[in-house]
Amino acid sequence: MSSIASSTDSLARLAQVIESRLPQNGGDPASSYVARLLHKGPDAFLKKIGEEATEVVMAAKDADFGGDKTKIVMEVADLWFHSMIALAHYGLTPADVVAELDRRVGTSGIEEKALRKVLAREEASK
Repeated sequence: MSSIASSTDSLARLAQVIESRLPQNGGDPASSYVARLLHKGPDAFLKKIGEEATEVVMAAKDADFGGDKTKIVMEVADLWFHSMIALAHYGLTPADVVAELDRRVGTSGIEEKALRKVLAREEASK
């Protein structure tokens, strides 16, 4: 099994656990961190995403000055985890993100960003 396939499988398994913690699936805020964040609502898990993103930046900056690079991995894992909680809340999955990344393969990032700006302007002028 390739590492990509096993990574995708790991994300899918984690997504299933997170989904099982959704309030409508019986997630118990008293016994589950994920259920507690979901019970508190978007502000709780969105705040955690912001905190974790900042911690990724700080770990990377530390690594630039001789810090432990594995801390970047740990912080990105936290960021992905909390982002997956947001995905579940909004009825989305890691597979949706992977599909979007697949769609972008072979597209220049510069061109993609420019196209998004054009589409946003068109939408705003309607």
